[in-house]
Amino acid sequence: MITKIEILSDDLHVYFNEENSEIFPNIWLRDHAKDEQNWDERSSQRKTFTASLDLNLKIKSAEIIENGKYLSVLWPDLEEPVKYSSEFLISNKINKKKVNKSNLKIWKSNEIKEEVFIDYNSILSDDGFKNFLKCLHSYGFLVIKNCETNLKCVEKIANKIGYVRNSIFGGLWSFESDENKADSAYTQEELRPHTDSTYSNDAPGLQLLLCCKYDAKGGESIMVDGLKIAEKIREEDPQMYELLTKINVKGNYIGDGVFLEAERPIFKLNKFNEIVQVSFNNYDRAPFRFEKDLTLKFYEAIKKFDLIANDRDFQWRHILKPGELLIFNNWRILHGRGSFSGVRKMSGCYINKEDFDSSCKMNGIN
Repeated sequence: MITKIEILSDDLHVYFNEENSEIFPNIWLRDHAKDEQNWDERSSQRKTFTASLDLNLKIKSAEIIENGKYLSVLWPDLEEPVKYSSEFLISNKINKKKVNKSNLKIWKSNEIKEEVFIDYNSILSDDGFKNFLKCLHSYGFLVIKNCETNLKCVEKIANKIGYVRNSIFGGLWSFESDENKADSAYTQEELRPHTDSTYSNDAPGLQLLLCCKYDAKGGESIMVDGLKIAEKIREEDPQMYELLTKINVKGNYIGDGVFLEAERPIFKLNKFNEIVQVSFNNYDRAPFRFEKDLTLKFYEAIKKFDLIANDRDFQWRHILKPGELLIFNNWRILHGRGSFSGVRKMSGCYINKEDFDSSCKMNGIN
């Protein structure tokens, strides 16, 4: 609630209580006017021509209305007052304390049980889909059981979340071991835990892998929580953790007629120093150099990271059966596969991270 206001020369001081207030520049408030003249409610787009505003404009009058729920401001270039909600103003405080609403479950293998298995039919209803998103956001991966073993089923699940992302591998794809493909994923050899597309500036957010046929021995799917690796390294060696948040590691993909390259830290942080992306792929790491001391520290750090990722205590393992679809957050979860012999046919696709985030936000999941 808004309890008091003070009109200053170029600003408005808004009090939410005696110890909680914020000074808002006039130009910022005017630019965020959401009346009919300045804002399109249908599209949630600004109609204001911001460049036409006077940077030194003054407030004609202001008052608290509706028991502190709103602030009403009359601007010199508008005929009617503009309302600003207390909720909107509080959410745009510069120095507001971040409220940690995270419901993430950071895990080791012995902490994962049946909660990561969900039935396909349960996600078709609104409530079931919301629960599916909540669990996927929380654990970073799920197995959807009783799927039809075709690409249409993969596409249907993807389209409930966002849409199928095209990449160098196409949109929807089916694959089995193929020695003619220039990618380690098409072999029958063990694939150590990694994230996909470290060579892409915007790596895919979700990956879907549906088992369509399994007549083989081995081939366990492997999931590792990158946030758990980060937690362990940060606790045991804070300097090593910091190094992994600072050094940009270059990845590339050379093959099938393309040369892709990108770089970012293994632990990418946001402004609150929270990890927003785990990015590690020793297969696709490109050549790059530092001076000797930093080189040795870097190799020590990625050795520790990779040894943890390959520690069975950190690996959830499961052989996918036909009709089981594994979906995981490629910005958090490292995935791998045990070696196998026989036939193992998979179908899948990628989804953009921003589309997964959007779906979560639309369903009230943070």
